[in-house]
Amino acid sequence: MTEFCIRAKFISPHYKDDTKIIRTFAGKPCIFMTTPEIAIVAPNTLTSLGLQNLLEEIIPMATIRVFRSFAELMDDTPDMYAHYFISSRIYFEHTSFFLPRKPKTIVLAGGDNQPQLSGVPTLNIYQDEKSLIKDILQLHRYGHHHGHPGKQPDGSRSSMPPHAANGADDHDLSAREIEVLVLITKGLINKEIADKLNISLTTVITHRKNIVEKLGIKSVSGLTIYAVMHGYIDADGI
Repeated sequence: MTEFCIRAKFISPHYKDDTKIIRTFAGKPCIFMTTPEIAIVAPNTLTSLGLQNLLEEIIPMATIRVFRSFAELMDDTPDMYAHYFISSRIYFEHTSFFLPRKPKTIVLAGGDNQPQLSGVPTLNIYQDEKSLIKDILQLHRYGHHHGHPGKQPDGSRSSMPPHAANGADDHDLSAREIEVLVLITKGLINKEIADKLNISLTTVITHRKNIVEKLGIKSVSGLTIYAVMHGYIDADGI
């Protein structure tokens, strides 16, 4: 796994911290860790917090840091982030910093202010939650060079979800619960799920309750993220 040097303000010899310093960077002591860090740089607090919440669900192993301005980012650790989610205004005001980091940069935009950028991914923050989750998941999948869960070595997709083929996943979802989960992510209501699977409405409600209890996820958006990240449904199928 790639190592990231964090808190790039180099540690003085008198610095005391519980984190072990395991090597040096540029000849000076530096803390290293295997957890990737992601920066969100946007002046809108609601946008930043909402995006932070989604990213924490999609990439639970990552540390998400929020900055309200480019100056705050520069005062922190500007070179040590795996990805930068940047407001379009900040991006255009500081292109000299972000252009060399183009592969790591995602520009936040939306509405009539959608920028035309070459080679830089954009994320429309004004779209509905379902579409936003889909786009973030696609960006996340794009960053995986070894493929996405559920893909076969030849690039084809299995006819069954990878965990379902074994009868259960890490949270012991049954095959029927996985079917219900997939239909939930597609936006079907309980009655539609019952009709689709030819089971009673009461049974659907019971399955949904079991899914929530096993996964600890109550929101449809959270269930959608779980289903995509575990290969039960492709992001394009949301």
